[in-house]
Amino acid sequence: MTITFTDATADIIKAGGTAVVLVGGDGKLSGSASAANEAMGGALQRALDAKSFKAKHGDTMTFPFPGGMKAERLILAGLGKDKQKATDARVLGGKIGAALGKLDDPGATVFAGDLDASLVAELASGIKLRRYAFTTYKTGKDADKLGKGGVTIAAADEGAATAAFTDTDALAEGTFFTRDLVSEPANVLYPATFAERLEDLSQHGVEVTVMGDAELEKIGMGSLLCVGLGSQHESKVVVMKWNGADDAKAAPFCAVGKGVTFDTGGISIKPAGGMEEMTMDMGGAGVVSGLMKTVALRKAKANVVGIVGLVENMPDGKATRPGDIVTSLSGKTIEVINTDAEGRLVLADLLTYAQREFKPAATVNLATLTGAIIVALGNYNAGLFSNSDELSEQLADAAEAEGEGIWRLPLSKEYDDLIKSSLADMKNVGGRSAGSITAAQFLQRFVNDTPWAHIDIAGVTLMKEAKPLHPKGASGWGVATLNRLVRDNFEPKSTA
Repeated sequence: MTITFTDATADIIKAGGTAVVLVGGDGKLSGSASAANEAMGGALQRALDAKSFKAKHGDTMTFPFPGGMKAERLILAGLGKDKQKATDARVLGGKIGAALGKLDDPGATVFAGDLDASLVAELASGIKLRRYAFTTYKTGKDADKLGKGGVTIAAADEGAATAAFTDTDALAEGTFFTRDLVSEPANVLYPATFAERLEDLSQHGVEVTVMGDAELEKIGMGSLLCVGLGSQHESKVVVMKWNGADDAKAAPFCAVGKGVTFDTGGISIKPAGGMEEMTMDMGGAGVVSGLMKTVALRKAKANVVGIVGLVENMPDGKATRPGDIVTSLSGKTIEVINTDAEGRLVLADLLTYAQREFKPAATVNLATLTGAIIVALGNYNAGLFSNSDELSEQLADAAEAEGEGIWRLPLSKEYDDLIKSSLADMKNVGGRSAGSITAAQFLQRFVNDTPWAHIDIAGVTLMKEAKPLHPKGASGWGVATLNRLVRDNFEPKSTA
């Protein structure tokens, strides 16, 4: 979907397609809304006076074929009474995006002259995020359910809004990249094809390196490699580097993602019900990939490294068995009790590799790691675990600023007892009690003193219902939070 900007003096009376006007919580009509109200014989004011439309934040009301206007529809959208924040404007854009429905030529014009340029850009981003649709495998009328019409936004400062949209649009495009990856079926997106898509990031200035089985075995990634033994597809590790800081040698921020492109559970096979959703088990790698696209598109002034482990967890005569013992890249040994707890085996080697190779200033790993986190937090918050109060606070602030829910859970030595092994240095599961915590406790054993956080995104990666900023399905949760974390903590502060 295309979004363009025009000057706020655009004539609403002559706008074709769908016209959208914003109304503050005080109910006062100004600018374009007043012009539309006059053309419609006072219909908008009557709706406000009768409380049919209360102009609460995100409220919308549609008038078909408004009298005296060229438009086929006019949509009122409420700004609410509170001063607008970036996330407010983005959410409002999302609700407008949903209300627009199918758009064909000439599309829609949103009259946003009452908002400053930065908020106009956020509004535009929200419209775009909500109107995402993954229709690659749809045919007929379902292949074009949103239509091909674009959205024009009339802004008080067209040039400033266009410039501000550069960054917000980069975030939208990075989020779409994540959503596309999560939505793809496993017969299309497997380790090799996933890696190929990441290699395409080189066109945006990202340095991409792909390693396969032979190189990973030589390096010593025994923990990661054991996960993919039952698959016909070779495992891959992809390293993506964005060098945007003035000091090319400055310690980077490192994002690490679990990329299990399909997860049957291996020999510890999952129940059949819902297994088709295990194409989303690469959600952590999807978020890391979306982050790398975002920082590249907005030319972030930071050094950022993204590392993803791409494997497929299948049952086979060669597959890892419960009771097998593997040696990780760190040299620590792991007794595999349950082959369905494979994500932590992948991340263990990636975390060791990230620290050895890049000596990062901070590391965040993401994974659709445990069902237990859904039991604890539902589909509203991701679970956060960390060895650093400072990094945890930075992540919490970033998530709040971007409107993404996150909640910190504890780590402590007491939980280590649950993953003790009598045969190896540790076992990969600790039973049903505190399942998300013991998974994080396991990962912490592969982290040195570097500030580190683990985010369990199992409950927020694939949504069963639409929200203001995404339709049903892949949400792209985490791209915005990590992008904000980088911007606020790993880039120079603006002096403007």
